[in-house]
Amino acid sequence: MFDYDAELARYHERLWDALDIRPGDRVLDIGCGTGQTTRDAARAASPGTALGIDVSGPMLARARQQAETEGLRNVGFVQADAQVHAFLPEYFSLGVSRFGTMFFSDPIVAFANIGQALRPGARFVQLVWQAADRQEWHAAIRTALSEGHASSTSAPAAVDPFTLADPDVVVGHLTAAGFTAVDVVDVCEPVCYGPDADRARAAVLQLWMAKELVTDLDAASAERALDRLRVTLDAHDTGDGVWFDSRAWLVIARRH
Repeated sequence: MFDYDAELARYHERLWDALDIRPGDRVLDIGCGTGQTTRDAARAASPGTALGIDVSGPMLARARQQAETEGLRNVGFVQADAQVHAFLPEYFSLGVSRFGTMFFSDPIVAFANIGQALRPGARFVQLVWQAADRQEWHAAIRTALSEGHASSTSAPAAVDPFTLADPDVVVGHLTAAGFTAVDVVDVCEPVCYGPDADRARAAVLQLWMAKELVTDLDAASAERALDRLRVTLDAHDTGDGVWFDSRAWLVIARRH
């Protein structure tokens, strides 16, 4: 399972600074994955609660196991699609998503459904990726695995991380869904793919982008692609992890 918590460690800090969780808050975490943000929110909100929602059963199993290990009793997880899930209306005092909102088939419907779960005036704080050409990790991995030629294959909507890259689109979707005071802030942090090049290579090859670039290659071409990937990862190995530059939007809006 790809370790998004390690990849996004620097962004997690930036998101946490923006959340300002208070004791007694009821926090809704959209696309929670293995639940790091949800568990941190539960600790900060106590005696309040935190609920994480995600479509991935394996990730949620790990989230529940970790919450039990940490002795958290005010956290819960549900496997469902936040676009259509029947949340309790106006129950949550804060919504959050760490790169979990870019994959909705209908973002306006999804944001409206999330908005109905928030109390009037509640904040919804998200991180979403900026455009692909602003992501060193995307360009470097794609170039390494495709011999310098961009793949003609487009990512299906379910795995395309750049659907909210245009800030005007984000503002438009949220406004149409009933949110106000939408603020979009430029955030630049590096992402980490592993403590060294070997483990970074194994991690990168779990990504959809990497899989679709090598899946149809013959054995010799695949070997050359993996060699180029290793060279790329070696070049980004700082001795304290394999890091690539990236850019995101920190989006803060209020439920009307």
